[in-house]
Amino acid sequence: MTDPTGSPPRLSSPKGIIGLLERRGFSFSHRLGQNFLVDPRVLVDIADETGAGPGDHILEIGAGAGILTAELARRAAAVAAIELDRRLLEVLGEVLAGQTNVTVIHGDILKTDTDAVFAALEKQAGPPPGVRRVVGNLPYYITTPVMMKLLEEAPSARHPWATLTVTVQKEVADRLLAGPGGKDYGAITLAVNYYAEARGGPIIPPGAFRPAPKVSSRVITLVRREKPPVEADRGLLFKLTRAGFGQRRKTLANALAALGADGAFPVLVWADVLREAGIDPRRRAETLSLEEFGALALTVERHLTQ
Repeated sequence: MTDPTGSPPRLSSPKGIIGLLERRGFSFSHRLGQNFLVDPRVLVDIADETGAGPGDHILEIGAGAGILTAELARRAAAVAAIELDRRLLEVLGEVLAGQTNVTVIHGDILKTDTDAVFAALEKQAGPPPGVRRVVGNLPYYITTPVMMKLLEEAPSARHPWATLTVTVQKEVADRLLAGPGGKDYGAITLAVNYYAEARGGPIIPPGAFRPAPKVSSRVITLVRREKPPVEADRGLLFKLTRAGFGQRRKTLANALAALGADGAFPVLVWADVLREAGIDPRRRAETLSLEEFGALALTVERHLTQ
């Protein structure tokens, strides 16, 4: 018999999940940034937020105790769960026993060829009639590297994912969802939104985790764009946004002047370049939209090729 979440009875509460880990002699690793979600109802909410359904292929980052993995497996055609901590492999084997559509992979997501993982799922389960999704409860210290790896790899992948649903520190979520003009708006906001549209999900209190972190978390879903919303060269665009936000208290003209300080970037009269792009040189980076930064990058590109 199962409870309303669909979990086995002994895993239908935080106490049951923690008991399973203790019975296996597991202790949380501070080095790996381990904070496990142990509230099954929150995990069901996350599964709902992913939109996972029949026919989908899912790559899960950080399977942990496997409770979310099992929930995703009940909804999707195939799941590949990557787990870095070898100590959890036996736990996952117990929790996922009988889930024939789950493949557990011992590995580091930052060193994993995610395109190859989806290719393997397709070989195993056939082409997905649904979509490819990535799901993860990311340790706070690797949130940005993991997201950017996945975002940067997808455009050239043979088997690109469609959505990325991650549980992150609420402060990070605020940055990803921010609009121009706010204190949370920055270079990472623009970098992520270049590749995907960000959608906010439920806020998760510290008490839903073990050990409990000091801050709240939030679920974020990134819906991958088929093509970027601006046509500018990506490398140049990101160089301009980083320079602008690197000295965000300065006007944009003064902040961008630092680009030519080391001689690695052509010296431009930034006030004139900004006006040519339709941007007041007295504005600060935090007030510009992605489209305005795109217009600036195109203008700079014209100057560099003259």
